Amino acid sequence: MSEWLQKTGPESDIVISSRVRMARNIESMPFPHNLNKEQSENIINTVYKTVTSGNLYLKDDFNLIKMKDINNIDRLNYVEKHLISPTLANNILGGSVLVNKEETISIMINEEDHIRIQCLMPGLQLNECLDIGDKIDDLLEENINYSYDEKLGYLTSCPTNLGTGIRASVMVHLPALRLTGYINGVFHAAGKIGLAVRGIYGEGSQYIGDIYQISNQVTLGASEEEIVNNLYNVTLQIIQKERDAREKLLKSKSIELEDKIFRSYGILKNARLLTSEEAMKLISDVKLGVNLKLIKEISTKQLNELIVLIQPGYLQKHFKSQLKGIERDKKRAELLRQSIQVI
Repeated sequence: MSEWLQKTGPESDIVISSRVRMARNIESMPFPHNLNKEQSENIINTVYKTVTSGNLYLKDDFNLIKMKDINNIDRLNYVEKHLISPTLANNILGGSVLVNKEETISIMINEEDHIRIQCLMPGLQLNECLDIGDKIDDLLEENINYSYDEKLGYLTSCPTNLGTGIRASVMVHLPALRLTGYINGVFHAAGKIGLAVRGIYGEGSQYIGDIYQISNQVTLGASEEEIVNNLYNVTLQIIQKERDAREKLLKSKSIELEDKIFRSYGILKNARLLTSEEAMKLISDVKLGVNLKLIKEISTKQLNELIVLIQPGYLQKHFKSQLKGIERDKKRAELLRQSIQVI
């Protein structure tokens, strides 16, 4: 299991993880969608050799995984752990990823861009992610000439990534803001200052389990530090609003809130069939109960792990079987019962 899921960081009662991703392309090479097999392999080899030979510490720390060498379930599992994107998972021809042992750093190769450096850490640690990303970026740039323009910055396959090429994001759990009806106000305010609010798996994904990803939309015209600091400061404000909403619920609807939380806990411990969406909602309620100190037998860290464990790719990997429909819902409920009993 990824280290960013196994550990907790600052503000972990609300912030599950922080991520910084940098998009880079190699000078004079077509963008990935126009690469042939030989060009794709050349890029993979160049990035791999640069990372593993440029720093003795990194030599044995990274594992190269080619999409063509792993099955559909493993690819889906990497997506669920946020180590690769669905776009990379679908690029069987030349898609690859370098992942460190702790699964906190992934370098996607031949995704939408030639190189996407990504750092993931638990809790609110955006600046720490940026620092690690910058070091990997500097290492790569020692041996690779990036596509760069003095006015436009780093050149990327999608114009929305021009400039710094950086996307910073936080994954946050905001159940009280939803329950009190304030969540739409957060969406609106975020949009007005250049931030996007998306579901757990980013663009196009649903809002489930009261988990949201908040990220910058603008990459051009601001420095990396400005982008990260803006998101950091906004996240602190959202954290405070969520905590205020939790206190409000405890004061005004204490018995209703406790009933909702403990009912969900009971279902998680006893259900025989659970869809992914229902399980996420139940985990969200229990997570709120843990953070409010109403439930003490389980931790925030363990619940964060369960968010990944119940996803289709992990379930199939865990039970070593392709699962569909009701059989998958049955195994999900079984895994949750077993996990909570062990805890």
